[in-house]
Amino acid sequence: MFMRLFRHLYLLITLFIVILTFPLFSQTNKTLADDPAKPSSFVRLVFIHHSTGGNWLSDNWGGLAKTLFQNNYYVSDVCYGWGRNSIGDRTDIGNWWEWFRDPEYSPAYLHDIYTVDQADEQYGGYERNICNPDPLGENKVIMFKSCFPNSALGGNPNDPVPSIDNNPMKREGAGSESYTIANAKGIYIDLLEYFKKKQDKLFIVITAPPLSDPTYADNARAFNLWLVNDWLTGYPHSNVFVFDFYNCLTTNGGSIESNDLGDESGNHHRWWNGAVQHTFDGSSNTLAYPSDNGNDDHPNPVGNEKTTSEYVPLLNVAYNRWIKSITKVDEMNSNLEFPVFKISPSPSKENCMINYNLPGNSYLKIEVFNSIGIIIDKITFNEVSQSGNYSYNNSLLNNGEYFLKFSTSWGIAVVPMIVVK
Repeated sequence: MFMRLFRHLYLLITLFIVILTFPLFSQTNKTLADDPAKPSSFVRLVFIHHSTGGNWLSDNWGGLAKTLFQNNYYVSDVCYGWGRNSIGDRTDIGNWWEWFRDPEYSPAYLHDIYTVDQADEQYGGYERNICNPDPLGENKVIMFKSCFPNSALGGNPNDPVPSIDNNPMKREGAGSESYTIANAKGIYIDLLEYFKKKQDKLFIVITAPPLSDPTYADNARAFNLWLVNDWLTGYPHSNVFVFDFYNCLTTNGGSIESNDLGDESGNHHRWWNGAVQHTFDGSSNTLAYPSDNGNDDHPNPVGNEKTTSEYVPLLNVAYNRWIKSITKVDEMNSNLEFPVFKISPSPSKENCMINYNLPGNSYLKIEVFNSIGIIIDKITFNEVSQSGNYSYNNSLLNNGEYFLKFSTSWGIAVVPMIVVK
C-alpha cells in the first residue's frame, strides 16, 4: 500500500516538473534563430533624422555612430537642408509618405538616400573611420526617425484607420490637426506597400522620443505599442524592424542624470537573456531624460547611452533575420566548433581560393547568391576529401557583396564574399 502511494506521488511530482519546465524549453527553442552578432563585414547604413537623431549619433552626446562602426556599420546621415526640394527638412510622420510613397517625388528621393555618403554633423560630430574593406554599392540599412513633437497625437487608440487616399496626414508636419493615432497608423500601414517591394533593403523604424508634457502621453504610448506589437502582424517579410526609442526613454535610474541600463526593472527594448525583450511598467509615458536641467525635451547623454546600448544588439538581430531571409540560408547544423570554409583573398578581384576543412569525406554543393538572394552560380562535387581547396573564378561578377552557401554531409555554412575590381 505504502509503495503504491509512493509511486503515485512520484508520478505526480514528475508531471508537475514537466509542466513547469515546458514553457522554458518552448521559449528557448523559439528564440534560437535570433542572433545579436554583428555583420561579418561592413554594411552601409543611412539614418534620416532631425536634432534628436543628430545628438544620438554624436560622439559626445549619444555615441551611436561610434557603436555602429564597432558593429560593422558604415554610417551616413541626412538632416535639415538635405536633398531635392529640401526633403531633409521634413521628417515628421506625415512626411514619410512623401519619402516612400509619393508617385511624383519618392523615386528621386530614394535614389539619393540609397546612394548618399556623408556625415551631416549639424548636431554634433562623429568620427567616420575608414572601413577595410570599404563597403561598395548602395546603403543597405535605412533608419528613419521623427522628432518628439510627433508624440503629440490626438484622437483615440480605437478610432478607425482611414484609407490612404482619405488620410489628411499625408505630407503634413507635426502640430497639424491631422496628427491623430488613427491617421498615423494609416501612414505606416501604407509604407509597407513600398517596403515589401524592396527586399534588398532593411528598413528600421525608430519611434519618436517622448515629451515631458503628459497631455498626449497615453496616446503616444498606445501608438508605439501598436507599432511594436501589431503593425507588422501578417507582414510576410523580414526587412522591417521597429526599435522603441520612446519606451527606452520613459524610465531612468532614479534621476534624470542616472539611467537604468542593465536593470531588470524599468522600460526597455533590448537583447536580454538570449531573446528580444520589450518591457513596459504600465504607467511611465513621459520623458525621463530631459536635457538642460529638465527644461528641454531633447534626450540627454545619459538617456542616449541607454538607447545606444539597447538598440545596437537589436539592429544586429534585425540584420541577421533579414540577411538570412533574402539569401534563403538554412540554419547551420554542423557539429564543428570552428569555421570549415574560408575565402581568400577577401575582397577578391578575379579569382578567389576556397579552403575547407571537414571532419571527413563528403559531398559538396556550392551556391553563390547575390545580395537580394538570387542564385547566380552553382557547383556540385559528388565527393571531396576531408580538407582541400577550390579556385573559384568570379571575373564575371559585378562589384558587391555575395554569399557562398556550402552544403555538406556535415552541415551547412554560409560565408560572405566581396568582389572589388
